[in-house]
Amino acid sequence: MSHDTKILCSIFLILLQYQFQFCTPTDTINTTQSLKDGGLLISSNQTFTLGFFTPGKSTNRYLGIWYNKISEQTVVWVANRGDPINDTSGSLSFDVTGNLVVTGSDRSNPVWSTNVSDPTLAKNSSARLLDSGNLVVLDSNGVDVWQSFDYPTNTLLPNMRFGVNRKTGLDWFLTSWKSGDDPGPGDRSTLVK
Repeated sequence: MSHDTKILCSIFLILLQYQFQFCTPTDTINTTQSLKDGGLLISSNQTFTLGFFTPGKSTNRYLGIWYNKISEQTVVWVANRGDPINDTSGSLSFDVTGNLVVTGSDRSNPVWSTNVSDPTLAKNSSARLLDSGNLVVLDSNGVDVWQSFDYPTNTLLPNMRFGVNRKTGLDWFLTSWKSGDDPGPGDRSTLVK
């Protein structure tokens, strides 16, 4: 092997080695993408992660948001908390109406949806995991039309509201998990009116 070939091979190997350092995790999906079980959205400041998880000793799968850099998974929000997926077929995607949906093996029957009635959502919608831990659905103009902070589970995060939205009538309250193995709504709720 010639000297020039060795140099080129060395440069190629060095570039290949550092290629992954320049890849950044994504915090957004759009209507042409989906997030399959095993895939993750990571907020741009890398504080929060969204993905499918199995709590405790359960075998069920849920879509949730948790702290990214804490060694013990600390889940702060769960989408399909009352309707788990019993295998790794879970997917987060947009349906034809522009709603964000979680499906299992039966793709035609969502186990969870943002359930927003907005005709502008059907095309060019996106979902983004913000640095605050808030998952937002944006219309084609970049306007928030849905946010996970309006539907808290058992954790109150900074900048999350608590009480009653006087404009929409929506109650912001926390509800415990059934157990450490089941994030379904438990028997304890906290609401301020």
